[in-house]
Amino acid sequence: MCGITGFFNPLGLNSEAANQILDEMLSSIEHRGPDSFGKKIDSKYGIALGHRRLAIQDLSKAGHQPMISKSGRFEIIFNGEIYNHFEIRKKIESSFRIHWISSSDTETLLSAIDCWGIDSALKETVGMFAFALWDNVEKSLYFARDRMGEKPLYYGWQGGVLLFSSELKSLTKHPQFKKQINQDIIPTFMRLGYIPNPYSIWQGIFKLLPGTWVRFNKDQIGAIPKQIEYWSLKEAVHNSRVNRFTGSEEDACDELEYLLNKSISGQQISDVPIGAFLSGGIDSSTVVALMQKQSSKNIKTFTIGFYDKDYNEANHAKLVADHLCTDHTELFITSDDAINVIPKLSKMYDEPFGDSSAIPTFLVSALAKQNVTVSLSGDGGDELFGGYNRYASLQVWYDRVNRIPESIRSNLNFISNLLKRKSLGSNQRKISIISDLLSSKTDIDYYKAIHGRWRSNENLIPETQEQQSIFNSFYLNYPSDSIVETAMLFDQLNYLPEDILFKVDRAAMAVSLETRVPFLDHRIVEWSWTLPVSFKSGENCEKKILKSLLYRHVPQKIFERPKMGFGVPISNWLRGPLREWADALLSVENLAKHEIFNPIPVQKKWRELIRGSDFHEADIWHILVFQDWLNANK
Repeated sequence: MCGITGFFNPLGLNSEAANQILDEMLSSIEHRGPDSFGKKIDSKYGIALGHRRLAIQDLSKAGHQPMISKSGRFEIIFNGEIYNHFEIRKKIESSFRIHWISSSDTETLLSAIDCWGIDSALKETVGMFAFALWDNVEKSLYFARDRMGEKPLYYGWQGGVLLFSSELKSLTKHPQFKKQINQDIIPTFMRLGYIPNPYSIWQGIFKLLPGTWVRFNKDQIGAIPKQIEYWSLKEAVHNSRVNRFTGSEEDACDELEYLLNKSISGQQISDVPIGAFLSGGIDSSTVVALMQKQSSKNIKTFTIGFYDKDYNEANHAKLVADHLCTDHTELFITSDDAINVIPKLSKMYDEPFGDSSAIPTFLVSALAKQNVTVSLSGDGGDELFGGYNRYASLQVWYDRVNRIPESIRSNLNFISNLLKRKSLGSNQRKISIISDLLSSKTDIDYYKAIHGRWRSNENLIPETQEQQSIFNSFYLNYPSDSIVETAMLFDQLNYLPEDILFKVDRAAMAVSLETRVPFLDHRIVEWSWTLPVSFKSGENCEKKILKSLLYRHVPQKIFERPKMGFGVPISNWLRGPLREWADALLSVENLAKHEIFNPIPVQKKWRELIRGSDFHEADIWHILVFQDWLNANK
């Protein structure tokens, strides 16, 4: 894993100034690559490329970046891993005479682009990555990102200069960067708790979409070219309709085991120590079970535990580790340990991020880094195989509402709207959700009704038509055959890359740890969509097919308990040790100072939470992290 950064000014650069700026940009992301760094500056054509290296494959200097292709045409700075790069090498060798100088996957990718072109090369890859590629012939700059969005890439024009980096903090080091908040995305953040692609918190700075590449030409200063899809999740869903899996559940379990074994085998390639996160849940336990099956040594696994039993899965993880005979490390942390992470979050994530599980994710990453440089995780299992409770709840609500005749639904909706105006606090929210459900017309309307926080009628922010349009745009065009699949597709396109993967990347890279996600091999993603939804999610039976696979390797009785999220007791902390911190951030004076949020609804929910209601925990946490980020970036 690495970090990339740089800038492109087609009018040219001052070499000395550019070198100093690039040094500062590189220094800000040293945590992503502490082993070495490299630079390329061409003042005549205005390109500056910077790379921080965390050496994983080929630890020698032969893997140094920026790396130039055999033809001399392309130079690349690359972040990520190409798991099938040795297979790609064989394909290249079948048509081209080539002399390899390293065993680096970067050299493989660069040669593939040299031989086949960027689009064809990307379609051959199995991996996670983001990279910038300079074309010395056409004097143009390319960006590309992996299919599911595991690795980040930000870019945007600022003052006639195109800036780009793995993390936003690097962009802010460039003198042309303008710290202008993207006001239009704030309502969407308050509902979702994350900033979805292609937006960022900064005006004019964007995230490259997963599965795409883009080319910037020297004669189009300020233009944002169209991104080219080399892979599309929506297209994969469409194709799955004509290629449905026709076997039994047992057949599907066999196929999933084969595909996951293949993915895990590729992702265990490393020249540095490797291990896995083990929460004790279905997803991570499945990954660890198959890793251990493939290994002749006891693999290293890592778990953090909480003394609060409602949030502790460490005991369950220990049962799994003991059964599989892994080399297991667990660390029980106190509330003070977790709370001490909170001041680091604004700098770690660079933009407001409302998922409180960022705290334990950082702690387990720090624990793993003491023993390994690479760790596999079970992320993606919930989104691919229907693991969230909300999927089953959504189906229940959908069935209930659709049993009500249209005329009666209309009357009930009218009554609920009247009650909504007269209700307070959590009752108002609940009635608002029911009202939205009663007026839903499409599958995605139903998911929108139960999804997210801080609804538009709560008057947190005076929303413009443009802000409402941006939020609504994330709930358009979800081609699927059932309401559960609609929700799963939404999550795979939005929640997974911009919450789950964003969270893990920043938390792990903050301690220079590479994470890998076997479930998100695109071949598994594509295959999962061919399965009947009944193989995935149903009443009281989430992740049916995945559980069947796990129970081949670990006794079912270990998992006979309610599903737990990877979270922390935020409400209890806000009423206790975090009370003073939260009071200050949520004070009328502090809220008024930034002139973004209406203090009245914030104070109302804060008082309810203090009195013991956990219903508004996420709403308040979203406000707190935003206010804390504002203070850190004033």
